[in-house]
Amino acid sequence: MVVLDGDDGHIITTLPIGERVDAAAFDAGLKRVYSSNGDGTLTVVQEIDKDNFKVLENVQTQKGARTCTVYQKNHHIYLPTAELNPPPDPTPDNPHPRPTLKSGTFTILDVAPVK
Repeated sequence: MVVLDGDDGHIITTLPIGERVDAAAFDAGLKRVYSSNGDGTLTVVQEIDKDNFKVLENVQTQKGARTCTVYQKNHHIYLPTAELNPPPDPTPDNPHPRPTLKSGTFTILDVAPVK
């Protein structure tokens, strides 16, 4: 994760997060950034002050849960996901096929933060 200064764009810091990130969300009340990662983790980054950030933890979620949002009123993080079928065999037209979703497995994970 790269943290930038919103005023002038300079890099404040970089932090290690999970793999295949798709989304990040900021909780203004707790001053935390969440990175939802396709490897089945949610990286929790705490803003110490405007120039200092640290990774608090990597929470296990579910593989594929890589989109997220934060509900500012209760500070819960919501991640949609589903179970995945194995990817089909590669073909010349599709050398890197993606797995498909298993029917009926869509869910939204509700992660309550530790305050």
